[in-house]
Amino acid sequence: MTPNTDEAFLREVDEELRRDQIVGVWKNYGRVIVGLIVAALAIFAAVLGWRAWSHGAAEKKAIELQQAYDSIASGNTQAAKAPIDKLAGDSAPGYRALAKMLQGNDLLAAGKTKEAAAKYGEVAGDSSVGQPIRDLATIRQTQTEFDGLAPQVVIDRLKPLATSDSAWLGSAGEMIAAADLKLNRTAEARAMFKLIAESDKVPDSIRQRAVQATQALDPGTNVQKGK
Repeated sequence: MTPNTDEAFLREVDEELRRDQIVGVWKNYGRVIVGLIVAALAIFAAVLGWRAWSHGAAEKKAIELQQAYDSIASGNTQAAKAPIDKLAGDSAPGYRALAKMLQGNDLLAAGKTKEAAAKYGEVAGDSSVGQPIRDLATIRQTQTEFDGLAPQVVIDRLKPLATSDSAWLGSAGEMIAAADLKLNRTAEARAMFKLIAESDKVPDSIRQRAVQATQALDPGTNVQKGK
């Protein structure tokens, strides 16, 4: 054979072997391959269906929560009770937490401070809930039961939230400073009020109170916002 004919012959043999291999694989594993393809398509369809259902369910919960907010805003708290109670037992952590916060607010408005604090505490202790909501619940819980708490409990609970870069510095810091004053720790209270007074991240109303408290505890203290 010439080199060209030899090369063509080898290529033809190689292609024939590949065809035989493919036919053999299909004969031996054809059903398995078809089954895997069908299973993959079924899983894909199920995922798409679950996403559509999940999106629809989340949208429905959002509407229910908004309607509850609207009812509360209009003063019709009774109309808001049923959807809030339903969402408070929901499996979605976010909606459940927000609903429990609304339940706590309703209990607090009714003068049931112990029950309200317990409801806020449920949210604060729920590890499945986002940290910002848990922090808000911690603030609300502590505000609600502040008068009945030991000062050191207040300090220990709120200390992580009373840092210079915390969004809760104002609220948490005020309660910590008040607790320090109950313990006759004037220096610590003054330092906390000064931290709040010099922060540009707290509401002006809280900052002004902190300025006044700082100067009352130490008239010679120089307070500069944003220092």
